[in-house]
Amino acid sequence: MKVLVLSTLVPFVHGGAEELYDHLVLNLRRQGMEAEGMRIPFYWNPAEELIEEMLLARNLRVSGVDRVIALKFPAYMVPFPDKVLWLLHQYRQAYDLLDAGQSNIPGDASGERILHAIRAADAMAFRESRQIYTNAPITGRRLKHYNGFDSQVLRPPLNDPELFPGGESEGYILATGRVNDTKRQHLLVRALRRVPGLRLVVAGPPDSPADAEVLHRIAAQEGVEDRVTLDLRFVPRAHLAQLVNGALGVAYLPFDEDSLGYCTMEAFRAAKPVITTTDSGGVLDIVREGENGHVVPPSPEALAGAMARLHAAPARARDMGLAGRAAMEAQRLDWPTTIERLVS
Repeated sequence: MKVLVLSTLVPFVHGGAEELYDHLVLNLRRQGMEAEGMRIPFYWNPAEELIEEMLLARNLRVSGVDRVIALKFPAYMVPFPDKVLWLLHQYRQAYDLLDAGQSNIPGDASGERILHAIRAADAMAFRESRQIYTNAPITGRRLKHYNGFDSQVLRPPLNDPELFPGGESEGYILATGRVNDTKRQHLLVRALRRVPGLRLVVAGPPDSPADAEVLHRIAAQEGVEDRVTLDLRFVPRAHLAQLVNGALGVAYLPFDEDSLGYCTMEAFRAAKPVITTTDSGGVLDIVREGENGHVVPPSPEALAGAMARLHAAPARARDMGLAGRAAMEAQRLDWPTTIERLVS
């Protein structure tokens, strides 16, 4: 079978969606498929250009393949008679983020036209798909609530699980992944001042120079520059794994995340407890307060309390990490099973 994986490309942005795209193509090949990937350049500002972005996707033509697997807006709008969606997320600024007041779509007549175009194009893409999978229950719930379409949950497996065997704690809290406002690493830097003696490592690529500058500025304002390491770049996979394996715990604070998140999965595979927040969405499908991590309100004060509890009781933190590993193993996620569902 010849399979084409479709997604989007934002230059110099690499996060969980890009990791999934790369490993999906790789594992399709490992399972005997002829697989290629194609990423469509995409940018969302100004919002008025979104209609052009959708028209570009809709006017692309695919030939010489048996199955298309599409992941993200607007790539899933490319027409093909045998198309499966593995929906990572829609253009959330037209849906739940609009309701939350976090959309770039203007609240005027032009914004209404953009919203109508997005929702109509989404409905067309969803209707013509052979099957819709979502990466987490929360993504499926949004799809049903806003668009009226049913789906099946298909969680992505962890990539390179052998890199995360765990290890002795070196006494720091780690925050990995893309650095931006919605991942909220800045709350951890503000929290650090309230936990004397603890170290924080933030390791991941900033979405923009401004995102990096914010963390450096806050570290200086809070007087914690000597206790925070800001490794703000695309961290090589082997080095990232070393950081996870040596952490006391991992903090992952996205706003209303679509899935468990690779940061969570890597931490639990390495038997590290996870600190997250009460509004972190899909992360809460697996992180349990006091059982395999801490779930607290998204404030520096609450996060400082969670960090301090891990810092004060490393043996207890180790036990919670082991519970996290058990929770991850119970998910029974693997690439061969995932590929079988996507191509059947």
